[in-house]
Amino acid sequence: MKTILLLTDFSQNSINAIRYALNLFKTQEIQYYMLHVKSASAYTSDDLIAAGPKPIYQSLIEPAKKKLASLVDTLQREFSLPENSMEYLVDFDILTNSIQQVIASKGIDTIVMGTNGATGAKEVIFGSNTINVIRKVDCPTLVIPEGFEYRAPNNIVLPLDEGTTLDDTAFTDNIIKFVKTYGKLLHILRIDPHHSKHTNHAHLDDLEHMEVLKDHVDSHYHTINNIPVYYAVHSYIQTHPIDLVTLITHKERFFERYLSTSSTARISNNLILPLLIFHSH
Repeated sequence: MKTILLLTDFSQNSINAIRYALNLFKTQEIQYYMLHVKSASAYTSDDLIAAGPKPIYQSLIEPAKKKLASLVDTLQREFSLPENSMEYLVDFDILTNSIQQVIASKGIDTIVMGTNGATGAKEVIFGSNTINVIRKVDCPTLVIPEGFEYRAPNNIVLPLDEGTTLDDTAFTDNIIKFVKTYGKLLHILRIDPHHSKHTNHAHLDDLEHMEVLKDHVDSHYHTINNIPVYYAVHSYIQTHPIDLVTLITHKERFFERYLSTSSTARISNNLILPLLIFHSH
């Protein structure tokens, strides 16, 4: 059975992301875990005084537990989920540490989260919490942009840089399976911002793998040169009916490149499509 971790801070963004996931996986047998993480920095001395004679930990997490129970009940009825298919968890910890613990204890297959507020130049797309999860947590992560209404991910785009090949297990084991299960057409973009000699070799390797790929999923393949990765992807999704972007990350390298900016062009401050991140090993 597939296990999905749903992150929530009770914001509309996080609840919208949860609803996207419940729509996406509705035909699958899924065990959901909904996690709300309390941070020590979110509390003041007034909160501690208000705890009164109760244990401080209990006083701090009780309200969150009640809100989670109510949210789980609402979603189970809305999506007609099987009984006990969604559990809720509250933790008082650093977000990424808490997520790591849940992954280890529950065998999580995929994390789902919404975007949160931007806090810095390289975080204008995703927000600090999302950035930290993608960087520090080695688990497939589905990020849903603010206000994005669910639609089936029929058309999925996969950008490749010079360090990513189609024999990567993230592609052969994860992306192909995802496209076969939930999508219809995979758009593969081989992108080289500098048009180096390496691109020609990568292109030839890609063509070999495409021969094998055609027996598994329908796909389109394109090469794009002399354009930064983010802008190439952004332009492509503006001119094609793309429903979801998927990326293979290599210890932040490709992820950082995807977010990079220049002095004359600033990347958009909004993610406009769901983004599914897989980590290369």
